[in-house]
Amino acid sequence: MAELRHSTVAAAAARSSNSPAKRDSDASAASSPFASTSSARGRCGGGGDDDDDGKDAHRSSPLLPHHHKRLGLPSPLRSLLALEDPRSPSASSSYRILLALLAFLLLAAAFSATSVWSRLTKEAPSLWENPRAATTSWKPCAERRSNEPSGKSSTRIAIGNNAASSHNVPPENETSGYIFIHAEGGLNQQRIAICNAVAIAKIMKATLILPVLKQDQIWKDQTKFEDIFDVDHFINYLKDDVRIVRDIPDWFTEKDELFTSIKRTVKNIPKYASAQFYIDNVLPRIKEKKIMSIKPFVDRLGYDNVPMEINRLRCRVNYHALKFLPDIEEMADKLAARMRNRTGSVNPYMALHLRFEKGMVGLSFCDFAGTREEKEMMAAYRQKEWPRRYKNGSHLWPLALQKRKEGRCPLEPGEIAIILRALGYTRGTQIYVASGQVYGGKNRMAPLRNMFPNLVTKEELASAAEMAPFRKHVTSLAALDFLVCLRSDAFVMTHGGNFAKLIMGARRYGGRHRLKSIKPDKGLMSKSLGDPHMGWAAFSEDVVITHQTRAGLPEPTFPNYDLWENPLTPCMCPTA
Repeated sequence: MAELRHSTVAAAAARSSNSPAKRDSDASAASSPFASTSSARGRCGGGGDDDDDGKDAHRSSPLLPHHHKRLGLPSPLRSLLALEDPRSPSASSSYRILLALLAFLLLAAAFSATSVWSRLTKEAPSLWENPRAATTSWKPCAERRSNEPSGKSSTRIAIGNNAASSHNVPPENETSGYIFIHAEGGLNQQRIAICNAVAIAKIMKATLILPVLKQDQIWKDQTKFEDIFDVDHFINYLKDDVRIVRDIPDWFTEKDELFTSIKRTVKNIPKYASAQFYIDNVLPRIKEKKIMSIKPFVDRLGYDNVPMEINRLRCRVNYHALKFLPDIEEMADKLAARMRNRTGSVNPYMALHLRFEKGMVGLSFCDFAGTREEKEMMAAYRQKEWPRRYKNGSHLWPLALQKRKEGRCPLEPGEIAIILRALGYTRGTQIYVASGQVYGGKNRMAPLRNMFPNLVTKEELASAAEMAPFRKHVTSLAALDFLVCLRSDAFVMTHGGNFAKLIMGARRYGGRHRLKSIKPDKGLMSKSLGDPHMGWAAFSEDVVITHQTRAGLPEPTFPNYDLWENPLTPCMCPTA
């Protein structure tokens, strides 16, 4: 056994001496002009295990004078490096001079390092602040000025033969009629519908009945307007723009017809219809019937084909008139504060809107990584839910590839994790996740959670008792996510949708464009992540450069622009 242990130790020593790290260490030690005397003794066989022997060897070593000669260093420097006694006559006079010189150099180096570090930290792009924010000078201007008297400001909105004052509301007996809408979909789609409803009421000088939040097949929620929004503030804030009533007038006895009768419903309004379309096709029917329901009402008003003042009114509704109930606002403030104090000290946090629910994945008709079983189950799900688009499925593979190249596929959790790391965010980044149930569950989330372990949801930040009042309505939970994302120091979306574009627009409008709101370039990501020859350094550089202009600054609008994502032209004004 002794022999076996001896042979094992010998073999391990041999392997250690033959390792690349050991060889590099030995080589550098051998070539260094400051090779230690103990190393020299070891190589010459003069070393020993006994400390006293080592000290005696150092005192009597014949190699020390040889090293002095080989290095050729001045006497003061040899003294400083403990190669020569500073008390010797050759070193005493210049030793103090050298120390003073070195002290001066160290002091100068310290100041220089401070200056360089300050310059580097100022020039380096921040992970949280928008690097181009200083180049913009915009402020919100859709809100009514506090010194503007009611009924004043005679700006006219001319549409055909119908001209309406931008602030005067006609008396009740002069109203064109009443309009009633169902705000369909989830919370954010309903929000857009409410803004559009106020706008068309203004266009037609009609009275708006408080919109009904229609139960959605997916959300399956029966929230009423007053369950989520402050009704009194909504009506009072807009009283100089549009007359809004809480309920259908008492004199109208056929209330059920508004929900069921075709005679009381305006249908077939095209998407993104112009203001003139409502004047020509909807207003006459409202004048005839006095009360009309409009449905469907999703995206039924355009942007660049309506007067500027109407778009500004939509911003006024979105950013000022629609306020969540106080208890929702207070809970959102608590969640945001807890995100910033998770580490025991104040820290910034990122909000990540992760769109990778089963319905989103299925509707996208994109291909994603997964097992054969998962792909078969998704194919069956798509065939059941969207049979016309699915057909026999043979055309879907090339279609999926094309959509991914064009950047029209939702980013997977692992893909957004890689992008965030390329942008410079670290494992310590605090991330608030706003999402539904992620398709694929924990396995799909694993890459993101491994790279960013500080992922939390509202359910993890608050107790069950705190969340209980908000579980009554799905829209209340969505409102909490909306507000925590809005208050974040950086917002990142993974796919389009009403939630993301409303957050982007609100951050731009409210001045939070100075902080980052990142909209990933999914087309570039698809190309880069699929390139096996691209190294991490090149990939990271591409990501950083590309997203310098995708960080949420207000942008000039263009034809068919989306007002909710970019409200600059109609709703913001230069600060100067």
